[in-house]
Amino acid sequence: MMSEAIARPRSKSLQRRDAKLALKASKHYKRMQQREPAPKLTGKQRVLNWLLHIIMAVMVIYCLVPLLWVVFSSTKTSEGIFSSFGLWFDDKNVFWQNVQDTFAYQHGVYTRWLFNTIMYAVVAGVGATIIATFAGYAIATMRFPGRNALLAVTLAFMSIPSTVITVPLFLMYSKIGLVGTPWAVIIPQLATPFGLYLMIIYAQTSIPVSLIEAAKLDGANTWTIFWKVGFPLLSPGFVTVLLFTLVGVWNNYFLPLIMLTNTNDYPLTVGLNMWLKMGAQGTSDGQVPNNLIITGSLIAVVPLIIAFMFLQKYWQSGLAAGSVKQ
Repeated sequence: MMSEAIARPRSKSLQRRDAKLALKASKHYKRMQQREPAPKLTGKQRVLNWLLHIIMAVMVIYCLVPLLWVVFSSTKTSEGIFSSFGLWFDDKNVFWQNVQDTFAYQHGVYTRWLFNTIMYAVVAGVGATIIATFAGYAIATMRFPGRNALLAVTLAFMSIPSTVITVPLFLMYSKIGLVGTPWAVIIPQLATPFGLYLMIIYAQTSIPVSLIEAAKLDGANTWTIFWKVGFPLLSPGFVTVLLFTLVGVWNNYFLPLIMLTNTNDYPLTVGLNMWLKMGAQGTSDGQVPNNLIITGSLIAVVPLIIAFMFLQKYWQSGLAAGSVKQ
């Protein structure tokens, strides 16, 4: 009799009652959670909390104010830049006229500089990322003589500023005839010690050794294992290194300044600095209007913003991966 009572299904009214009781209990639990007061901070902790918030606010303002000034100033004439408040619009908005004048000034040399910058960034950035991915995968997953020495050399080169080796590179490239050509800018930037080290760490934490051993047992060669097994797991790290490399090549100033002699080969960093000097001192070609220099600086930032927005999700996953050891 007892077993029959237990096995007997409950009526629909009882089921509805139990569902209502469960819903009320869950709502009550949520209200209790919301009513729980936040842990009280001590006086020292409150002061430290306020201090950290102030520091962060100052850093945000420090980064945003110059960018906002460039945005507002790009909508003004040369006279309006000095006669109006820097962080607001002028009475006359000439942004699109400034953009047209920037691309048309000096027979469209800005367009050439923009093309050069994109070419340097794509060729050197993608090339450096591919090389770092190949080398990082090999060092992380293979055992060969000199592996530890390569790791030590990589760490050593990470601590050397790139400007230190620019002059020796200039002397070396001048002897083989590369100075004054785009290759003198591209080749040195194909090596990125930071990107290589990042790919080594990422490969060590994201590619299980058992997965590689299983692929070898199935008869796959090293090249097949890399493309079919390794690279799909390394793709977030690949995008992360690509972003860092693109930004580094895009913003590089000293290397192209030393290596290039023809203004038609300049990237935006060197070209805009030349315009800035012409605007301040004046040359035989005339004085560059300040509004064109500012508008050119704003346009130079836009491709980087687009790249970060397009690759943001891969970049974030690439930075977060490897933070927890599996």
